[in-house]
Amino acid sequence: MSTADTTTEAFANARPSGAEALPDYAPVPRSALGPALNDKGYYVGRVERNLYWVTDGTYQSAFLTTSDGVVLLDAPPTIGHNLQRAVDEIAAAQGVSNKVTHLIYSHHHADHAGASSLFDRDVARIGHEETRKLLLRDDDPARPAPEETFQDRRSLEIGGERIELAWHGSNHSPDNIYIHLPDHDALMLVDIVNPGWAPVYLSNLTEDIPGYIEAPATALTYPWRHFIGGHLGRLGTRDDVALHQQYMADIAASVKTAIDTVDPTPYFTRYGENVWAALRGLLDATAAAAAAPVIEKYTGVLAAADVFTASTAFWVMESIRLDLGYGSDVHP
Repeated sequence: MSTADTTTEAFANARPSGAEALPDYAPVPRSALGPALNDKGYYVGRVERNLYWVTDGTYQSAFLTTSDGVVLLDAPPTIGHNLQRAVDEIAAAQGVSNKVTHLIYSHHHADHAGASSLFDRDVARIGHEETRKLLLRDDDPARPAPEETFQDRRSLEIGGERIELAWHGSNHSPDNIYIHLPDHDALMLVDIVNPGWAPVYLSNLTEDIPGYIEAPATALTYPWRHFIGGHLGRLGTRDDVALHQQYMADIAASVKTAIDTVDPTPYFTRYGENVWAALRGLLDATAAAAAAPVIEKYTGVLAAADVFTASTAFWVMESIRLDLGYGSDVHP
């Protein structure tokens, strides 16, 4: 299967100019899809006991109802006001408070925190210390910086419920944390594993590929049964995390093979003094060669494996070259 037309840079100058020229992709496996949305455009369901999750089919949030109020985990702007509607729905059904008293940021990115300002300024906002630094830098009124921060670990007890927060190093972003709810058999780790789906562009637009690749193994050291990944329409399982691990391991192995076997000579011969053109050709060809066997293996297994694997292979290739030094031979 050829993937040359979907690599990051090569595809950039050849994007379809209209809907009639859009490419076809493999069908989405039914196992990747979540529950149907209601007429307001969201779904809210129970994870375990008084822990609930909300999705609009693309983004996910979660909340915990307690005797002291509601603890909200992330506030994606695409869900927006439906977050409070979901809380109201559950509160009315269960006879509990619908007041959001705490908001925990998984990390600073606007697509997961951009609805934070919909909630009262007196809400206790909690996040990693780097999240606070980055949000103060970004100065986005939609994302008030957390006042309560931690460095490595923070144990919360709110309304008799336990929440364990931990930072295990940079991964998707410098501040992305693990949110463990031990009494609810659940772990929330955002922008690492998309259950049932391949990562979007560049490994979910990840800043630290070695940390991203290591994160699922860290997640699996926790005891949990329910996984909240922050994206798309369903919850995840331990099997989903293990499948993602294997997918990324296959990409890394295929990248090393491609680095070892793709001949740079034709690209530098073709472009002569234009070194950047030669390098672009070589890197795109190497990423395409790395992606091809992985696309073949995972099409029909992970949704959109044929859409974004080449992009992720490109980014993993750059990390293997630049972070790990693979293929960087010293000139004799």
